[in-house]
Amino acid sequence: MCGIVGWVDFDRDLTAERRVLQAMVDTMALRGPDAEGSWLHPHCALGHRRLSVIDLEGGKQPMLSPETLPDGTPLAAISYSGEVYNFTELRDELKTLGHRFATRSDTEVVLRAYLEWGAEFVQRLNGMFAFAIWDSRVEELLLYRDRLGVKPLFYYPTPDGVLFGSEPKAILAHPQSRAVLTLDGLRDVLSFVRVPGQTPLHGMYEVRPGHFLRVRDGKRIEQKYWELESRPHTDDIPASVGKVRELLEDIVARQLVADVPLCTLLSGGLDSSALTALAQRRLDAAGGGRIRSFSVDFEGQVENFAPEPLREAPDQPFATELVRHVGTDHQTILLNNADLVAPNIRSAVSRAWDLPFGDGDLGPSLYLLFRAVRQQSTVALSGESADEVFGGYLWFHDRKAVQADTFPWHALGERSITEQSTAFLDPDLTARLELPEYIADQYRTALAEVPHLSGETGHDRRMRIASYLNLTRWLPVMLDRKDRLSMAGGIEVRVPFCDHRLVEYVFNAPWSIKTYDGREKSLLRGATADLLPESIVRRKKAPYPSTQDAGYDRAVKQILGKIVAEPSSPALPLFDLAAIEKHLDAPIGAASSMQERGLYNETPIRLAEWVDAYDVSLVV
Repeated sequence: MCGIVGWVDFDRDLTAERRVLQAMVDTMALRGPDAEGSWLHPHCALGHRRLSVIDLEGGKQPMLSPETLPDGTPLAAISYSGEVYNFTELRDELKTLGHRFATRSDTEVVLRAYLEWGAEFVQRLNGMFAFAIWDSRVEELLLYRDRLGVKPLFYYPTPDGVLFGSEPKAILAHPQSRAVLTLDGLRDVLSFVRVPGQTPLHGMYEVRPGHFLRVRDGKRIEQKYWELESRPHTDDIPASVGKVRELLEDIVARQLVADVPLCTLLSGGLDSSALTALAQRRLDAAGGGRIRSFSVDFEGQVENFAPEPLREAPDQPFATELVRHVGTDHQTILLNNADLVAPNIRSAVSRAWDLPFGDGDLGPSLYLLFRAVRQQSTVALSGESADEVFGGYLWFHDRKAVQADTFPWHALGERSITEQSTAFLDPDLTARLELPEYIADQYRTALAEVPHLSGETGHDRRMRIASYLNLTRWLPVMLDRKDRLSMAGGIEVRVPFCDHRLVEYVFNAPWSIKTYDGREKSLLRGATADLLPESIVRRKKAPYPSTQDAGYDRAVKQILGKIVAEPSSPALPLFDLAAIEKHLDAPIGAASSMQERGLYNETPIRLAEWVDAYDVSLVV
C-alpha cells in the first residue's frame, strides 16, 4: 500500500518543478514509510511513497515502461497504490502475449496490462487500488479508482491541468491549491451522506468508485467502468450459501498473499470471526502456522460493562472464544481515556483525515489499534462492508427506516442526525444550510440511480433500494475511516467483503434469502457457521466498540471549553456559543452513545481544529 501524488500541466515545463513535487511527496510519508520516488516529464510530474508488501526490492515507483519513444521517453509511467489480487493470473496471460517482466510486483502487471489492452483494461483487475498512468504517446493522464472506492484518490482541477493525490494534504501542499469551505462543503460534513465524487473542500473532488478520469489537452472526462447491476438470482438457499462460501474461500486465499507479516482484526463479531477462521483454515491446509489476530478493548470495560441498545455484551469474551476455537496467535490492545484524549493522538487522527469527519472515540481507538498492530504486522484483513453487503445494520431490519422517504440511517432514533450535527452551530448558519432539503435532494438523486429488476415490487424493491444506498452512500464513510487511520499507522488493511464478485452476487440475492433464518446476515452466517463457535453464530450484530467510561465525555467537554474560550479561534463564527456554554455547564450523566459523541459533542471540535490546522477560508 502506498501514497501517490502528481501534477499535470499542459502549459508549462514541469521538469523544473522538482521542489514542488517533493513537497507533495513528503505529505505521503506515513502512507509509504519504506521508500519514495519521483518522475518528471515536461507536462507530467509523478510522485510516490511506498509501503512495501509484495516484491520488496522490485516494486519501486514511479515505474516506467522499458519501451520508449524515439527521444527516449518511456511510453508510459505509473504511480500505483493498492493491491491487485489476480495479478498472478494476469501476468501469466501477458507472458503468453509476449510481455517480459523484470519484477514480481503487481505494479508492473498493471502497467503492462494497460500497454496491452488500453484504458479499459481496469475491468480485468480484482482488487483495491488507486493509480495514475501517464501515456507519453498521446500526452494523457488516466486516474483509476477501484470499484467500491476502497482506496482514495483526490484531484483538484487547475486552468491547465490537474493536481492529484491519495489524500487532500498532498494537493494542499501545492501552491495552486486553496482550502476553502463553502455552504456545500459544510453540508457534506454534516449530512452523514457521502456523495460520490464530492469533498468538503471547494474545488477538490474524488475520482468516483468504479470510474477513471482522463486528462488530456487540459480537458477532463470521467468514465464509468463498473456499477452495480440488477440480475435475476436463480440459486436457492443451499446453493446461495454454498456460493458465498466458495467466493469467501477464494477471496481470503487471494488476500493472504504478502511478503510481509499479515494478521486479522478480530472483534468477536460474525464478520471478523468468519474472516479469521477462514484465514486460519487456509494456513492450516498449507502448513503455514498460526495467523496473528488483534482486538481492541478499554480498561475496565469487561468488568463494568452495561448493556446498550446496540450491544448486549462486551466483545472480548467472544474474541477469546474464537481464538481458542481456531487457534490464532492473539493479542488484545488495551486502551484508556488518557490514550483517547491525548492531544498528540487527536492531532494525529485529525491529520490522518485531512477533513472534518469522525465519530467520537472511534478515531483515536482505531488509530491506536493500527499503530500497535504495525509493530508486528504490515497487512491486516478486516471485516468492513459485511453489514452493507449482507444487510447487518439495524436500519435494514426496521420497517419504518426501510420505508422512509430518506436514507435508512436517517430514519432511526428520536432525534435526527441533522439535529445532532447542527446542535452547536450558529442558528442563522443552520437555517442557510437547509440540511433537510439538501439530504432530500441527495436521496432523490441516489434513488434515481438504483438498478431495479424488471417486475420487482413491494418489499423486495425497497430492500434493493436500501442495499444500494448503503453500498454507495454509507459504505464510503466506513472505508474512508479505515483507510485514513490505518495508513496513518503505515499498515495496509484489506477488506475481503469488498470483493466485487461477492458484492454483485449478494446484491442480487432476494431479501428472503439474505434473511432465510429470520436474522441479519443469514447468508454469511450460513456460509461460515461450521467454522465458528455456536456463541458467535448466535451473536447479534454489534458495532465497533466504544468506551463506556464517562470520563471520556468529561475530557471532551474540557477540549470544547478550551476552543470556545479562545477568542482568536477562526472557527468561532460557525458556532452558537450560548448553546455550547449551556452544554458545558450541564452535568455528565450516563456515558453518552457513540453517535451522540460523534455528532453532538465533537462536531464543533473537529470543525475548529480542522479550520485552524489547515488555514481553511470560510465562505459560508
